[in-house]
Amino acid sequence: MPLLSGYSPATIGIVYCAATLIIMFTGIPIAFALGVVATIFMFLFMPRASVDTIAQNVYEELASVVILAIPLFILQGAAIGRSDAGRDLYSALHAWLHKIPGGLGVANTLACGIFAAMSGSSPATCSAIGSAGIPEMRKRGYSAGLASGIIAAGGTLGILIPPSVTMLLYAVAAEVSIGKLFLAGVGPGILLIVLFAGYASWRYSFDKRRARAASARGEVIDNASILQEHHYTLAQKFAMLGWVAPFIFIISGTMFVLYSGYATASETAAVGAVLALLVIAIMYGVWRPKRVMPILSGTMRESSMLLLIIGFSLLFSYVMSYLHISQSAAMWLMSLGLSKWALLTAILLFLVVLGFFLPPVSIILMTAPIILPPLREAGFDLIWFGAIMTIVMEMGLIHPPVGLNLFVIKSIAPDIPLSTVMWGTLPFVFLMAVGIVLICFFPEIAMFLPNLLS
Repeated sequence: MPLLSGYSPATIGIVYCAATLIIMFTGIPIAFALGVVATIFMFLFMPRASVDTIAQNVYEELASVVILAIPLFILQGAAIGRSDAGRDLYSALHAWLHKIPGGLGVANTLACGIFAAMSGSSPATCSAIGSAGIPEMRKRGYSAGLASGIIAAGGTLGILIPPSVTMLLYAVAAEVSIGKLFLAGVGPGILLIVLFAGYASWRYSFDKRRARAASARGEVIDNASILQEHHYTLAQKFAMLGWVAPFIFIISGTMFVLYSGYATASETAAVGAVLALLVIAIMYGVWRPKRVMPILSGTMRESSMLLLIIGFSLLFSYVMSYLHISQSAAMWLMSLGLSKWALLTAILLFLVVLGFFLPPVSIILMTAPIILPPLREAGFDLIWFGAIMTIVMEMGLIHPPVGLNLFVIKSIAPDIPLSTVMWGTLPFVFLMAVGIVLICFFPEIAMFLPNLLS
């Protein structure tokens, strides 16, 4: 028999959430914090026999063919991220787009989008493209805030444009088709690329006009390099296309085997990982053991960390469900009598607040049992909502206080103050909010490709 009984699910739920926040703020890794809270509440409120099945429950949650795709996608991202692929991709795009106003910023945005589609990792995209892109943009007159904002925001596309580990986990939690969910991320991903690139072009043109006006008045300007022009010959442009072709090959290869029905998500992840390893071996000579081992060891570390979070998050959700916390919370949301769109707005604001403190994986697995039933009851398509929720998770990656991409940018550009990085990302947070509103008004942005597949 449990040690404690007679408490209402609402009371237990409040204590459960408070205990989780307190333990997380002690600095314990998220996976272990969730595991500790779940274990304590199993001991206090659930039959003693359930405590003996903790290891079995965690193992059963991870012993899934779908979950197997996660380390394979991480391997694909690690292979590309630890080579010079990002630098070469960025250089090729810059050569073709340099005549467009703010073409370098547009090139960085597109490079982030393409690299995100290959790696599925936001930090890897920031690091790979930003390590070359930020110095080049600053050398050509871009402000430190704009340069860091472009890369930080572009890096978030790694969890939206397929293949995406975050969307894969949402598909598991929401019990929806992985293939359709991946397709639902394509339209919003393109929308955000257009919004980011448009802002980068406008802001660069604005800064350039202001610099020209100051120069005409005889004033000394700090970013005089913004007035310089750069040129590439046609031969140089076509020579650089050779660096882009393999990336397109990887993206098209993995997407073809998934959506043609030839392979499952896990098999598709394996295809992508093998293609990525082949490309870096052929193009960059990354085939010797001393160069391959860092890729494999990095994949193991990141996969182990992520799988621990997944396992304990699902145990955490199982305890919530057993104690009727998630069901009671869902019923409470429905009892508020909110309209369909008011309910969606309240849930999205709740997710934004969680993004202040928690990574996307934990937010999805912890909140899915609570927010998805009311949304389904209200008539929302959970595949459509998955695309919107992923954009909200992207916002969490670049807004303070613990936006992961902010610290990635700070690590690759240590001379830029963290406050400058934060202010530089705020316009992109606003653009993501605009993107969410557009997808709400025009749901076909996300659902056109999934509906076409149906």
